[in-house]
Amino acid sequence: MALLPPFIRTSRMNRPPSRPVRGPSRRDAPATAPPADDEVLLDAPDDRLGPVLVAAARGEYTPAAELLAATRADADWENRDRYARRLTAFARSRDEWYEEWRTAAPHDPDALLVGAQLAVDRCWGSPARAELLREVSPLITAAAHGDLSDPVPWRIALDHARGSTAGHKYFEELWEAAVRRAPHHYGCHVAALRYLAAFWHGSHHACFDFADLAAQDAPAGSLVQALPARAALSYLTDGCGPEVPRERLDAAADRAIALSARFPAADPWPAEVRNKLMYVLVRLERWADAEEQLRLIGPYATSFPWGRFSEDPLGRFLEIRDEIRRKTAAGHPGSEHAGRARSGDH
Repeated sequence: MALLPPFIRTSRMNRPPSRPVRGPSRRDAPATAPPADDEVLLDAPDDRLGPVLVAAARGEYTPAAELLAATRADADWENRDRYARRLTAFARSRDEWYEEWRTAAPHDPDALLVGAQLAVDRCWGSPARAELLREVSPLITAAAHGDLSDPVPWRIALDHARGSTAGHKYFEELWEAAVRRAPHHYGCHVAALRYLAAFWHGSHHACFDFADLAAQDAPAGSLVQALPARAALSYLTDGCGPEVPRERLDAAADRAIALSARFPAADPWPAEVRNKLMYVLVRLERWADAEEQLRLIGPYATSFPWGRFSEDPLGRFLEIRDEIRRKTAAGHPGSEHAGRARSGDH
């Protein structure tokens, strides 16, 4: 467990002033009537990303470049990370716009960022992943040098280290570099949590210790407040390791509920956190709380976590939605029981 103290210590040293978590500019319309099944959208882009993806489908890279440049200028690291991931996912199936961008501006920090994420993603599913990932290290280094204040290349580097089975001394060096740039960057914290889970398979207490301490140190509006719930999701779907007390799982869910309440309802930006939280609440049989998250989610389902349990993540989301409604209609607001997920469970 030697990795944990440096993780927390470095996140608390030399912190720059915290920036509030900001969703994209949009009208904060409250959810009204529950959306019908055919109105629920999977991985819907927000109002800033949507037009950029449309332009990329036409082969135009300029809107993508402008969007990522704006996030960098504003130090809007959470949205920068999200947008880079979504643009990379699009480039994996249609990369003409990205190749044109890379050719036209080979030293653009934003093009370098997408290129580094794209290279890692393309290696990830290979049986030779560790070897292939080592070959793309220079692309991550180039992205990190593109803007020395940007933590997102360091999040990519943390994922890269996990995939290439790097030792934790090297991982700690990357972690220190990441938190110097953004002490509460959610993506870097998730990458660290995943590394802990992979390195000490089944040691969920270590993951919870890291997540809880990080959340305690983060501002109330930081996405890091959802990190313990992310640890709970991992525990509930893993099926190995010692039991985690029910009260610790409930506390993790309560933190994420408080964070969710800070964001507008029926908005695709916080839907990513809310879908994961809803899964945890369902597993804890906290039906009334799950129904409230369902209301806040509105029409915005996300592939993760539902894609872990079905090849049809949207269909799985709708099934769980129906189950929540049945339970609350039958008067089951919650339960004291929490169990592990089995294969085929939620």
